[in-house]
Amino acid sequence: MVKTHEPRHAFESTLKSFSAGSGKSSKGQFYSLPALARQFPNVNRLPLSLRIVLESVLRNCDGKKVMPEHVEQLANWKPNAFRTDEIPFVVARVVLQDFTGVPLLADLAAMRTTAAELGKKPKTIEPLVPVDLVVDHSIMVDYYGSKNALDLNMKLEFQRNKERYQFMKWGMQAFDTFGVVPPGFGIVHQVNLEYLARGVHKTSKDVYYPDSLVGTDSHTTMINGVGVVAWGVGGIEAEAAMLGQPVYFLTPDVVGFELTGKLREGVTATDLVLTVTEILRKEKVVGKFVEFFGEGTRSLAVPDRATIGNMAPEYGATMGFFPVDEKTMDYFEGTGRTKAEIEAFEAYFKAQGLFGVPLAGEIDYSQVVRLDLGTVAPSLAGPKRPQDRIEIGHVADKFTELFTAPAAQNGFNLPLEKLDRPVKVHINGHGTTIEPSDIKPIPAGAPLNAVEMVANKPAVDDAAASIKAADKAVERIEGRDIDLHNGDVLIAAITSCTNTSNPSVMLAAGLLAKKAVEAGLHVEPHVKTSLAPGSRLVTLYLTESGLLPYLEKLGFAIAGYGCTTCIGNAGDLLPEFNTAIQQNDLVCAAVLSGNRNFEARIHPNIRANFLASPRWWSPMPSRAMCARI
Repeated sequence: MVKTHEPRHAFESTLKSFSAGSGKSSKGQFYSLPALARQFPNVNRLPLSLRIVLESVLRNCDGKKVMPEHVEQLANWKPNAFRTDEIPFVVARVVLQDFTGVPLLADLAAMRTTAAELGKKPKTIEPLVPVDLVVDHSIMVDYYGSKNALDLNMKLEFQRNKERYQFMKWGMQAFDTFGVVPPGFGIVHQVNLEYLARGVHKTSKDVYYPDSLVGTDSHTTMINGVGVVAWGVGGIEAEAAMLGQPVYFLTPDVVGFELTGKLREGVTATDLVLTVTEILRKEKVVGKFVEFFGEGTRSLAVPDRATIGNMAPEYGATMGFFPVDEKTMDYFEGTGRTKAEIEAFEAYFKAQGLFGVPLAGEIDYSQVVRLDLGTVAPSLAGPKRPQDRIEIGHVADKFTELFTAPAAQNGFNLPLEKLDRPVKVHINGHGTTIEPSDIKPIPAGAPLNAVEMVANKPAVDDAAASIKAADKAVERIEGRDIDLHNGDVLIAAITSCTNTSNPSVMLAAGLLAKKAVEAGLHVEPHVKTSLAPGSRLVTLYLTESGLLPYLEKLGFAIAGYGCTTCIGNAGDLLPEFNTAIQQNDLVCAAVLSGNRNFEARIHPNIRANFLASPRWWSPMPSRAMCARI
């Protein structure tokens, strides 16, 4: 009796060939979802985000970590079934930010030490999937409003984090699959979007598979804008993923979000994402996937999609997923991916039946939410929660209402008679609390060699002169008395990943700043203004368009590349302001282009925080938005 060959697993027949591009050697293999659909017809009606997860389960079905029944369970997903099954999801790569990445690197180092003690080669310890750590959470806005601010802030950053950065540099050199993006390049999510995302990967045996990841930052979901299944996880889950283990999660409901129509002129992706956040918080989508579809979705460019994906944690979803289509290919081409990469990306997704934004009725969703893009209005969100959207013309009235409202209604519970009672603050003019001797030039060969790439000019060596130049804003109000009101804006920051990834809103802010400067408008010098782009690409297009000088004249000089204000790295206020706020129980405000605005997150003494598009407040004059709500 002849023994028949046993397949690797029950779905070996789904391994198919396809043409991955126009080159002669572009033949590849893939685990075919259309082939699986012959056995499980339901696959053709699954949400696209779930199909990408299903591909991972199918490809990694080895009878050990991933079992055939896992494939069957997900292939037979029902939109409104009771959820009890967990999915073992093996991701393609892992992304870390520096605060959460260093402990994981320390664990890898400890594993190598243990391997050596056991007589094994330390190099046997390697992450089994590519890992990228982006240094973006350490920069603080100590200096602002000056062209020297970036240089001075980064010198302080290197001094404060010297040992951490040396350790990260060691890790980058010690591990073949562990990369580090140094300080001064940008925020992790925008670097991930512009540079790290590959679309598809392939094994040494030319088996192609889609990009997917987990990251140690909740806003990892920004990469959902280019059709990548990804979300934020804790350190233990990220470490397991680094070591090739599945990430387990409960089979989710998938909410379909149908977008129709088009945004009106003057309405931005920020206004849209604040509207989406308001809608989805009411729908209670915690623990669910949200997948966007419809003609309106097709009209959105990738930066707009990424803006919406970024705020998935704010509307409570695991992901805010956008399918791959022609707009995705355009974005990859515009951000420097190679022709071969783009061809393979498009060919793979078409072979899998995953290319294109679905229309109504083509997919089975757990529920469907709808929004006509033409109804979206210019908005802010705040003063305490990202889902509390306020149309731009109603901000002052809403602030007045919340000033006396109880805390249970997100108010400040203060008597109305205090609202317009100013507090006189005398500015002593001490300027920064950083002394010239505290800032040392970064020596050649510093950790990560980031000196010359930080700014488009040599590092400033004369610390005293540099600090004096950076403190001009303080000098202009030295000795002055300032009437500080409830509602006065003390921090205005173009910061974080939500908006600084989006050229449309950044250029709009620059154009409005140009008109403001030409009209003689200004920002009061006591307002702490800063610009922290998501990547150096933003600086490039603001410079080449001639708009950066106008932002600088309003105080929005580049202060750093990283999270800054959105994670509480806004730096301190003038001591006189801190004292006045604390002694008089003032409710002062911050306005930022970030994604979270919980009380005391931005600064412990700033109680009202508003999320906004950069253009709404970057050029506002005294006694308007940038001076007082």
